[in-house]
Amino acid sequence: MANAKKSSFVIVYHRQPYEEAVEGGRVIYKENKSPNGIVPALKGFLGTAKDAVWVAWKQVPASGKVNFERTVRIKDSYGEYDVVRLPLRAEQVKAFYHVTSKEALWPILHSFPDKFNYDPVDWENFREVNRLFAEAACEQASDDAFIWVHDYNLWLVPHYVRQIKPKARIAMFHHTPFPAPDAFNVLPWREEIISSLLDCNIVGFHIPRYAENFASTACSLLGAKRTEVRDVEGPFRPTGAALSEPTVTTALEYKGHRVEIDAWPIGTNPQMIEKHLTTFEAGKRVAEIASEVGDRRLLVSVGRVDYTKGTKELLEAFDRLLARRPELKEKVKLFCVCVAPADGMSAYRAAQREVERLVGSINGKYGNLRWTPIMLSTRGVPFDQLVCYYRAADVCWITPLRDGLNLVAKEFVAAQNGDPGVLILSEFAGAAVELAECVSVNPYSARSMDAAIDAALDMDETERGRRLEVMRKRVSDWDVDEWARHVRERFEALSKPQTEDARSAA
Repeated sequence: MANAKKSSFVIVYHRQPYEEAVEGGRVIYKENKSPNGIVPALKGFLGTAKDAVWVAWKQVPASGKVNFERTVRIKDSYGEYDVVRLPLRAEQVKAFYHVTSKEALWPILHSFPDKFNYDPVDWENFREVNRLFAEAACEQASDDAFIWVHDYNLWLVPHYVRQIKPKARIAMFHHTPFPAPDAFNVLPWREEIISSLLDCNIVGFHIPRYAENFASTACSLLGAKRTEVRDVEGPFRPTGAALSEPTVTTALEYKGHRVEIDAWPIGTNPQMIEKHLTTFEAGKRVAEIASEVGDRRLLVSVGRVDYTKGTKELLEAFDRLLARRPELKEKVKLFCVCVAPADGMSAYRAAQREVERLVGSINGKYGNLRWTPIMLSTRGVPFDQLVCYYRAADVCWITPLRDGLNLVAKEFVAAQNGDPGVLILSEFAGAAVELAECVSVNPYSARSMDAAIDAALDMDETERGRRLEVMRKRVSDWDVDEWARHVRERFEALSKPQTEDARSAA
C-alpha cells in the first residue's frame, strides 16, 4: 500500500537493503552483515532524508498472490526509512534477471559478445518488469521527486518514470562497466536502452572510460551532442593505464534535454575497517590466521563465480607458479573465495565447474599431508572475518578480465598495517585507474600473470611499504564518505526541470 505522504527521494534498486529471516514464526529484518559496499553506501542517503523510500522486488508464488506487507518501515543504524517491495512471480524473475540480465546484457557490458545469448530473451517481460518498478517508484514519489535508479537491469525505468512524472529529476548509476559502442551495439534493443538513459537528468559511472563509452554510444546512435568536456580530475590516472581517459564528457544535449554525466568511483570505509581490526576479537582472529599459515606466504583472492572475474586465469597462474618455482612448495598458501552463484544462474555453471576442477587438480598435484596449496571457499565469508584475512595476507591477487570497479582491492589496502602486503590488480578493473601503485597485470596474458606474481612475492619491504603508503592515502582521501559528498553535490546542483520535459511534449 502506497504511503499517503509522497516522498521527495526514491531509490530504485532490485536488491532489498536488509537481510530477511524468520525467527519464532516472525519475519525479522536484519541489517546487512557487510557494512561495506554499495547497499550500505546507498542506505547512508536514506538515513539523511526524512521521507526517503527504497523500491526493490520480492518474489511471490506462481499464483501471484501477495502474502506480505508491500511497505515495511525499517529502523537501523542508518536511520528510519520505508522499503516498498514489488511482487514478482518466479517466472518473471527468471526471465528478467537470470536470463535477460545475465545471459544477454551482462556479457555485453563486460565486452564478451561471444557469450551473448539472444535466443531465450523475453524482452517484453524485461519491459514489463521495468515498467512495474517505475510505477512502484512513482506511486511513492512527489511530482518533482529525485528518483535514483541503480544498475543495468533497470535501464528502461527512466523512460517509464519520465512518462508518468515529467517533472521528476531522474538519476541512473551503473555499478558495472559500460562498453565501447561497437560492443554495446550488439544488443538488438540498443536504441531503446540509450533513449531511456537520455531521459535521465544525470547518468553516473565509476570511471571516466565508462562515461566516455556511453557518451560515444549516445552520440553515434541517436545523435546526442556533447556540450561539456573536461579534463579528468580526482583520484584517476588520466593517462598510461588500460582504462585511462585524459578528458571526460560531462554533459550531453538531446532533443532539447540536458543530460549530465558523472564519473566518480564508490569508495570503501577505511575508518570502519580500522576500527574493527583494532578490536580484541579481530586481533585474535588475525593471530589465529597467522598461526594457521605459519611461515608460509598467504595469498588472498576474493570474488564470485563469474567468467568475467578471471578466477580460472588466476588458478592457472598459481599452477604455473608452483611448477616453475619448486622452492615455493609448502611456502605459499592461496585462500580463494569464489562464491557460488544463486540457484537458477545457469550462465555461470561452466565457470563454477572449471574453478572446482582446477582447485582439485592443483591440490592433488602438489599437496601432501602437511600442506594443501589452495583453500577454496564457495560460500561468502562475513566481512568482519574477511578483513582479518586482508590484514594477515602478504598478497591480494585480483585478476578480473573486466570489472566495473572492484572494492576488494580497496578493502585490502585499507586493512593493511605493519609488514606491508602487495596488491596485484588487473588493469581491466575500474579501480586500477585509482590504484596506480599496485602490481598491474594483464590477465589475458600468461606471461604478464607470471611476472606479476613473481614481482609481488619477490618485492622487498621498502618497495612494498612505499607503494602501500601512497595507495592507503588515496583510499582514505577518496572513501565512501567522499563519494557520498560528491554525489549529493551533483544532485543538489541539478537545475529544476522544465514544467514539461521537451521530450515528453514531443
